[in-house]
Amino acid sequence: MASRPTVVLIPRWGSGHFMSALEAGKKLLATGDGAFSLTVLVMHAPTQEKASEVEGHVRREAASGLDIRFIQLPAVEHPTDWVDQVEFVFRYVQLHAPHVKTAIDGLAPSSRVVAVVVDFFLTALFDVAQELSVPAYVYFTSPAAFLALMLRQNYDTFEYHGCRFMEARGVIVNTTVELEASVLSAIADGRCVPGRPAPALHAIGPVIWFEPKDDDQHRHECVRWLDAQPPASVVLLCFGSMGSHDAAQVREIAAGLERSGHRFLWVLRGSPVAGTRHPTDANLDELLPQGFLEATAGRGLVWPAWAPQREILSHAAVGGFVTHCGWNSVLESLWFGVPMVPWPLYGEQHLNAFELVASVGVAVALEMDRKKGFFVEAAELERAVRSLMDGGSEEGRKARAKASETSAEFRRVVGDGGSSCTALQRLVSEILDLPDGRR
Repeated sequence: MASRPTVVLIPRWGSGHFMSALEAGKKLLATGDGAFSLTVLVMHAPTQEKASEVEGHVRREAASGLDIRFIQLPAVEHPTDWVDQVEFVFRYVQLHAPHVKTAIDGLAPSSRVVAVVVDFFLTALFDVAQELSVPAYVYFTSPAAFLALMLRQNYDTFEYHGCRFMEARGVIVNTTVELEASVLSAIADGRCVPGRPAPALHAIGPVIWFEPKDDDQHRHECVRWLDAQPPASVVLLCFGSMGSHDAAQVREIAAGLERSGHRFLWVLRGSPVAGTRHPTDANLDELLPQGFLEATAGRGLVWPAWAPQREILSHAAVGGFVTHCGWNSVLESLWFGVPMVPWPLYGEQHLNAFELVASVGVAVALEMDRKKGFFVEAAELERAVRSLMDGGSEEGRKARAKASETSAEFRRVVGDGGSSCTALQRLVSEILDLPDGRR
């Protein structure tokens, strides 16, 4: 019996990377229409919290009935004496290389690996693909603007990855041609890598993971609260899986929201436990100014724990989003046509924020004091919320109109004949036409 083609996907742990990569893999699978299967190599996440997240995703997707095989890689020892989190991840991934090789070798003879797709933080695994003579692709979960920056090698921390992107058969980017046309053209034309051939680009976005919605009986409390609010009247404040603010900043946010007069849903998280990066559930009595909840009762909800952001953004009552500008959050907001106020906290989020305001035009700028850890004064938050939500604000009107236009555009590009759908079809054809594709 002839061996069946399979595409090997190696995502990074953590929901933002893991589920985005898996959704991209499922798009490849659907576009291939049975021409190949998907094999996902799962690394042990370095923290128990992330490990539990990944295990939950794998259990759910393994039961989906799709042609996906999950292989759990053996655990590795954690590296020591690392300088920062980026070095830790790099060395942790390197330690997995022998296990990745063994897993891919073990797929034969029943499966024939036609391509390997790795998260952009896992380019150290290119060595395995090269040793096995398997074409390797990068899955880039961030916008093309950040890809351009990495290719230019001006972002020192990621210089290694930017160099290795040049070895890839192609880079699969979670964006659209319409959203980042000029940046994608600059990369394709070689302006980001002078004197060298640019990597092939496949803009297949937006790739968004939608959790199954709960039935009415089990709907989240935040969603039930939104049911009682007028259409497009609520501004959501949510800062991602690693976003939190200190007590002084919380007081400023509270004052700004109270004075804005607008309805709000504020997902407020507590500071991380020492030695970790992830927020805790907030103690509202300790963090919020005295009398704030009473003063905003009826028009505001402060939620002190995780909340279903995608489901909230999809609700008709939500009319604006104060966001940390993680790319997954940006794409979710645009999918539902919700304009934004960017409040970046770390990493490429600052670049994303600039792009949303200056290039895409779907956001109202927020002034921050960069010398004080990107501190935002109450008056500035009040101004930005009013500008985004007030019907008489020209700045807000333009952002709302552009967000609505982008939402419709997103739906067009993933449909038949759309740019992202076409890019997926070309990518699948390329994979099947590779030497081991044997179409």
